Amino acid sequence: MKDIVFCSNNCFVLYSAAVQAKSSENKESGPSLPQSPMKERPPRAFHQYSNNISTLDVHCLPQLQDKVSPPSSPPIMFPPAFEAAKVEAKPDELKVTVKLKPRLKAIHSSLDDCRPPSKKWKGMKWKKWSIQIVIPKGSFKPPCEEEIDEFLNKLGTTLKPDPVPKDYRKCCFCHEEGDGLTDGPARLLNLDLDLWVHLNCALWSTEVYETQAGALINVELALRRGLQMKCMFCHKMGATSGCHRLRCTNIYHFTCAIKAQCMFFKDKTMLCPMHKPKGTHEQELNYFAVFRRVYVQRDEVRQIASIVQRGERDHTFRVGSLIFHAVGQLLPQQMQAFHSSKALFPVGYEASRLYWSMRYANRRCRYLCSIEEKDGLPLFVIKVVEQGHEDLVLTDTTPK
Repeated sequence: MKDIVFCSNNCFVLYSAAVQAKSSENKESGPSLPQSPMKERPPRAFHQYSNNISTLDVHCLPQLQDKVSPPSSPPIMFPPAFEAAKVEAKPDELKVTVKLKPRLKAIHSSLDDCRPPSKKWKGMKWKKWSIQIVIPKGSFKPPCEEEIDEFLNKLGTTLKPDPVPKDYRKCCFCHEEGDGLTDGPARLLNLDLDLWVHLNCALWSTEVYETQAGALINVELALRRGLQMKCMFCHKMGATSGCHRLRCTNIYHFTCAIKAQCMFFKDKTMLCPMHKPKGTHEQELNYFAVFRRVYVQRDEVRQIASIVQRGERDHTFRVGSLIFHAVGQLLPQQMQAFHSSKALFPVGYEASRLYWSMRYANRRCRYLCSIEEKDGLPLFVIKVVEQGHEDLVLTDTTPK
């Protein structure tokens, strides 16, 4: 015979075939058992199991719970998720639902659980800051840079560096002061003592051409011719850029040619507005910036000779750190003793040089060099001028 095990309310009941037989006899002969209060309400479900012996009613099994199993705690009914808030809110059910709190948090996880308690926010005030931009009606003209600078100077709240000194150098061709735009006249090049020309003003002159080394040839020739030519645009002298159309006499300054909308070509030619082709051209040049090394070719020996021969000089001749003050002179009877196979020693020669100090490292001082006459021979004098010390004078019969 097989044993049958039933489980109800966490209690296990073992029924054997003998017990089933005894229960069947009691049903037939003995009086019926008193009905338990569980039978008053209709049972939810009746389960019948057949093992070829008898039929058992499952609703009668809870009667043996008090005798076999110890008393158990009342069953815990888990509320649904939407009723969790109601369960927590009732203070009477807190003792029953203490064990359910961890489960309720696991069931519904929301952002409200992460918020700090409301007591921390008690007594704190919040202020909102709003920005309002008021646009005046009508036309509004923004202030220019000069007006802003004047306003800041009145307030005295800014530190402004010293203004850059104005460049008074003037181009001999276009008569404009200072360096020009990169895509225009460009930088100033030195032509002679206190003579300057813009790079493109000289480069686009008819006579001037450029070598592979970057030297500009015939700049002085173009300058002499420009002193007699008048510009068709500004009617001033110094124009050297002419139209390359045959028998056209229109001539302009380089800057005036740009303003007059002349057409420039890559082969260094130009056509005036009367003879330029309509529309665009393949060889047209629209960008005039020159970033390569360019200089004016000149005869330096003749230039130095012209400077030395000038009587009263308003300018100082300087080569590196050597500043030339006076050239001196030689009389006929001094020629034999005051020269060598490599140099002349004129009496009255004077120059100064800034060089390293003999007393301190990493400091410079001034050395004043001159030539005097003593007993019919040259005397070389070097005067050391250094701040904080007396002048030191060194003399000898040779420059070495």
